[in-house]
Amino acid sequence: MNKRSIGNQYEQKAARYLEEQGYRILESNYRCKLGEIDLVARDREYLVFVEVKYRADGHSGYGYEAVDGKKQRRIARAASWYLYEKHIGEGQPCRFDVVSFLGEEITLVRDAFQT
Repeated sequence: MNKRSIGNQYEQKAARYLEEQGYRILESNYRCKLGEIDLVARDREYLVFVEVKYRADGHSGYGYEAVDGKKQRRIARAASWYLYEKHIGEGQPCRFDVVSFLGEEITLVRDAFQT
């Protein structure tokens, strides 16, 4: 199995997990000229941009640790474009979450970073 198909598999698992947590998935694999967002969801009043990370084992650390400043900026730029493209006003509360898999162990980091 290649990295992209593994990524898709874990993005689907993340979407199911988030739905179990009460999120409503709006989009998967949103792409624009400024980047990509794995999942866009609604969690109560929040519009949530979700990054999904998978690690087979702990040798490389936890997946959420890979969402560094550069990755955060790329996600934030894509999120800004999403808001613009969908005509969503500045009053919409948003946040950035990370769903991290270590093997089959799931960790949800709500409000993982600020922009």
